[in-house]
Amino acid sequence: MKAVVVGASSGLGRCIGVDLGRRGDQVALLARRRERLVDAAKEAGPGTLAIACDVTDEASCQAAVEEAAAGLGGIDAVIYSAGVGPLSPVEQVGAATWRRAFDTNVTGAALVTAAALPHLKASGGVAAYLSSISASLTPVWPGFAAYAVSKAALDKLVEAYRVEHPDVGFTRVVVGDCAGGDGPSQSEFPADWDFDYMAKVRPLWVSRGYQTGALLEVDELLRVLDGVLRCRGSIPTVTVMPRQRA
Repeated sequence: MKAVVVGASSGLGRCIGVDLGRRGDQVALLARRRERLVDAAKEAGPGTLAIACDVTDEASCQAAVEEAAAGLGGIDAVIYSAGVGPLSPVEQVGAATWRRAFDTNVTGAALVTAAALPHLKASGGVAAYLSSISASLTPVWPGFAAYAVSKAALDKLVEAYRVEHPDVGFTRVVVGDCAGGDGPSQSEFPADWDFDYMAKVRPLWVSRGYQTGALLEVDELLRVLDGVLRCRGSIPTVTVMPRQRA
């Protein structure tokens, strides 16, 4: 399989890209920070490509996808894992934060998909997008308005592509509370959070049952995602949740 992983410099995206490379797939890793991609590509295995891509820039998305297609000899799968999750009271989410959330979580997915679509059509390929339980399975978690709203929009984007392009498999992968990777693969999701504010809202997440203390193991997500990709998009939605404690 010839796969393009977007948002692969850290976190789940890096875990996914490295896992696919180790499984023997041909992989192109895309993200803004190419120097970190180079390290991930070495970990994934020989032949893995490291390609700089700013998902908020249309020309960058187009150029990166074309470079990946040329280097891989086509594209069978796209995995969109890029995402940001600002933590803030909803009334304090300013215009710049709303734009950042939508530019990365929604518009970037749309731009990458549009660029990859001709290649996916040629291969009868699949595109998978990491979504969140807060967009569909639970009420919005307090403090995560921008994240949940943008992920709900991403879900509708996936649905729109599925409706208009049935010859490509589009899959929404809904992820529960995930442990994340270690070392260079550790998630940078909370990098700019206000932890004093988090200390106030986290008890609400727990009391309402959104956060149970159980964490989804990365290896489990990787196994499920690999199965989704091998099914060539015949699974429109899959939810991966942590096993509840007894």
